[in-house]
Amino acid sequence: MNWKRLISNKRFGLESLHASRKEDRTEFQRDYDRLIFSAPFRRLQNKTQVFPLPGSIFVHNRLTHSLEVSCVGRSLGNNVAARLLALHPELSDTHLSEIGAIVSAACLAHDLGNPPFGHSGEKAIGTYFSEGKGQSLRDRLSEAEWEDLTHFEGNANAFRLLTHQFQGRRPGGFVMTYSTLASIVKYPYSARLAGKKQKFGFFLTEEPSFVTIAEELGMARLSQEGAPVCYARHPLVYLVEAADDICYQVMDIEDAYKLKILSEAETKELFLGFVPDDRRSHVCEICQMVQDANEQIAYLRSTAIGAMINACVDTFVAHESDILAGTFRGSLIQQMPLPVRQAYEHCSHTACSRIYCSKDVLDIELAGHRVISILVDLMIDAVRFPEKAYSQLLIQRVSPQYEVQAPTLYGKIQAVLDYISGMTDVYALDLYRKINGNSLPAV
Repeated sequence: MNWKRLISNKRFGLESLHASRKEDRTEFQRDYDRLIFSAPFRRLQNKTQVFPLPGSIFVHNRLTHSLEVSCVGRSLGNNVAARLLALHPELSDTHLSEIGAIVSAACLAHDLGNPPFGHSGEKAIGTYFSEGKGQSLRDRLSEAEWEDLTHFEGNANAFRLLTHQFQGRRPGGFVMTYSTLASIVKYPYSARLAGKKQKFGFFLTEEPSFVTIAEELGMARLSQEGAPVCYARHPLVYLVEAADDICYQVMDIEDAYKLKILSEAETKELFLGFVPDDRRSHVCEICQMVQDANEQIAYLRSTAIGAMINACVDTFVAHESDILAGTFRGSLIQQMPLPVRQAYEHCSHTACSRIYCSKDVLDIELAGHRVISILVDLMIDAVRFPEKAYSQLLIQRVSPQYEVQAPTLYGKIQAVLDYISGMTDVYALDLYRKINGNSLPAV
């Protein structure tokens, strides 16, 4: 793979109109702006990140998380671009300097396809087919279609949302640039290769779109002709992934402190782990210049994020040739220098043992699983048997953009999953209550 092809401002769905614009914004900055002003992005403000949506204490939702990931991604991209241009001055006439803008836009989009209630929503959809009532549909679907449904993945759904031509939407979905779209596909292979990790990058319906993008950008194809599609990652995926990993790990620790799951001393010690021994006393001295404990922890959190940004940039540049060759293994986080990596792993271990198993987090997962499972079951039954009176009532609630009258069963199911995954937590819960007769419209 080479940078000249990998960084392209051609727009998916508007290839015939590809032309340079006389504007101050670059095409990649236009991607960012288009996402910020989109309805799916706004809806992230009412989707769970980890903890239940805020009461008296504000914690992160999907929207605040995505904005923070975008900021970190921009820093990673800008720093990498500066380092690469210093190493490869012959690339000064390419779009390499725009890496920061591409990564920040991709970071905004990376969670757009996640259903309500965080990862429990994903699990609920997948297990509905693999363990629940959806098992009865197994013989009515192809092997590839079944793999898509049983491995339902928010990352693949984000790619679908950005590229699929839903009814009433302009051709090519959001009409994003090829490079931005490629940068969000963390798992550049089909569901048939998902394996035990349950991860993949695109549904069967969007596979041709991904192949078009990958071939245009010169991404290395790893699968043989006739085998399930598999490519090497676009290099910028590593930066998007790193930004996401940095933010969710560090911000979950800070949220846990605010919710009193972790003590002040524990939180400070976790963040100080990212500071080299010879700088720790200096950092502590600065920290003591403010009296408020929340501000002290915010300063230490920013120090931890800065340390990881620098470590990931160094790792990316050091492994540039392997990344371009498609032979780099693991993530930038996993390959960071040992002291920073150990501090990250300490945070990760604490999150797994103290945060993700906390009562509040488990309660939202249990509730979310139930709500999504019931909605999926009722809506699939409705689109399969639209002649029923109750089915007609449910279908009337669905926006015309969703193809509930698709000619195939797989298409109908996808329309249901498009509809449900686009819901906010509150909307899904409200619909669930009304369907069950627990809530009626105000008179």
